[in-house]
Amino acid sequence: MSVEPRLLANAIRALAMDAVQAANSGHPGMPMGMADVATILFTEYLKHDPQDPEWHDRDRFVLSAGHGSMLVYALLHLTGYEKPTMDDIRNFRQLNSPCAGHPENFMLAGIEATTGPLGQGFAMAVGMAIAERHLNATFGDDLVDHRTWAIAGDGCLMEGINHEAVGLAGHLKLGRLNVLWDNNKITIDGATDLSTSEDIPARYRASGWHVVSCDGHDFTDIRRALDEAIADPRPSLVDCRTIIGWGAPNKQGTAATHGAALGPDEVAAARVQLVWDSEPFDLPGEILDAWREAGRRNAGAHEQWRERLASHSEREEFVRRMEGRLPEGFSLDAWLADLAANPQKVATRKASELALGAINDALPETIGGSADLTGSNNTKTKAQKPLTADDYSGRYIYYGIREFGMSAAMNGMALHGGVIPYGGTFLVFSDYCRPAIRLSALQGVRVVYVMTHDSIGLGEDGPTHQPVEHVMSLRMIPNLAVYRPADAVETAECWALSLQRQDGPSLLALTRQNLPQLRTERTDNRSAKGAYRLRAAGAARKVVLLATGSEVETAIATADALESQGIGADVVSMPCWSLFDAQDAAYRADILGGDALRVSIEAGTTLGWQRYTGFDGLNIGLDRFGASAPAEDLFKRFGFTAEAIVPQILEALQNSRSG
Repeated sequence: MSVEPRLLANAIRALAMDAVQAANSGHPGMPMGMADVATILFTEYLKHDPQDPEWHDRDRFVLSAGHGSMLVYALLHLTGYEKPTMDDIRNFRQLNSPCAGHPENFMLAGIEATTGPLGQGFAMAVGMAIAERHLNATFGDDLVDHRTWAIAGDGCLMEGINHEAVGLAGHLKLGRLNVLWDNNKITIDGATDLSTSEDIPARYRASGWHVVSCDGHDFTDIRRALDEAIADPRPSLVDCRTIIGWGAPNKQGTAATHGAALGPDEVAAARVQLVWDSEPFDLPGEILDAWREAGRRNAGAHEQWRERLASHSEREEFVRRMEGRLPEGFSLDAWLADLAANPQKVATRKASELALGAINDALPETIGGSADLTGSNNTKTKAQKPLTADDYSGRYIYYGIREFGMSAAMNGMALHGGVIPYGGTFLVFSDYCRPAIRLSALQGVRVVYVMTHDSIGLGEDGPTHQPVEHVMSLRMIPNLAVYRPADAVETAECWALSLQRQDGPSLLALTRQNLPQLRTERTDNRSAKGAYRLRAAGAARKVVLLATGSEVETAIATADALESQGIGADVVSMPCWSLFDAQDAAYRADILGGDALRVSIEAGTTLGWQRYTGFDGLNIGLDRFGASAPAEDLFKRFGFTAEAIVPQILEALQNSRSG
């Protein structure tokens, strides 16, 4: 390129300050401070092709410091991606513009991950690097040979998840991962020394990382540091010492550039400082041409890769996995038939393990794991070997006590493509995972969360470990399919639904205690409706019992007691609310039965069940913390028995007649 890198970088600065100023909202300082580093990365190092953003062997770039979103929007536009257009950038942070306040993977090709919650982008980059190494071990250098790059700010490195992600990446020796630290020593509150004094490079070195520093405004020094990072076999932290808001003469280096528009006077002064004469959103032709030329520099490498793919013996399998398609004819029908013939009285966590035996044999793309609870979550099957720094072909990850890091890494793996990650912990520890679960749902990725010990049924560990509010709170997350299966059959059905779902995550809430198998007939996947009539009333229907998980067994016992008194009771198993809500009105009305008393039974908070029972219904649940005792004693103590429930139903029926 004949254009000086500083002029190329100034195009980023101009777009960033102009877009934020037009919106009167945003973060100009980070894009202006990291413009020089990003220019060298995108014009000389990053392997990508703007003409094909889905190139399977492209480098992945994650802007973990997502508040600086105008940096990546500018880079995508300048290098020649179809979007964002200049009009999109002009409408930064406005309704219907793909240039949202923080990068969103579903809005723009070239945005690899939705970022903004600090630290999660970094951790997702770790997951992408894991997926790359695993697929490389599976398909070889000809098809998979790329790097993962991330830009992270001071806030990303302060967040607790950073410690989890750094430890995991160092342990797995993910040498294809390079994180560029925007070390500008500024946060919203002011200088970083207001809140931190840790030796960050020392922490990374202690975790098995390679650390190199550079002047983030010296192009030669930036190149040196990136070359060193690429050459080292360890994951690398590139400490880029930068000045936030570089080019804004009166505000650079201060928190004033972090989260607000510079203001008209400072934008004008910055134009003088940068020797940038163009009007807002107008790029000099020579500079734009140079950027577009840089965007085309990998076209030859991409074509060579296409040729290798076309002649590769595993082309179809590789493409299938990368496109997220399940193998032709995949189903769990054979396993379900076996269950029908040989009923299993097991905990649903064990039922999950049994189903995974069939799943992992049929789907080579699954990668399981657990946050140090493998034996409790039952997430590892006999055929799986560990994924380690010495053998990336393994399909099971020991994440250690890193629930949040595990969940975010699984997001990154799913975003990378080619693998289907699932991971386990106790349901009560979904609180540690929740921010990543939310991003799974927002990004629409296929991640399966295996959450065991789902109620007071876990017993003696007591209220610190007994979920009460968790299932209901997780149901509130949009686009998250929450399953609470009642037996081995429903568990297998819910696994099948989770794997078939390509546009969002799933969570299985599973028991510690054994449950009887309630269905022995072979049918279609009844859980696919979200709720179904497990058993119809024998006598004239007066009651509809709605239950999930372990309480479906209790509902059947309750129905038996009512029927013995001539009171007809339907039993409805309701493993997934969101799927039931998606059914047509006629089906929902038929299942809920408008002419009967509706009673919900679930060993958790009753809040929310009123949407199905109505305020005239009856809600049997637990609106307090549990206790430490054997499971059977706890269910009796808190009223989850037919003996405790039937009198309440009889009283409600009597009140409805007298009313």
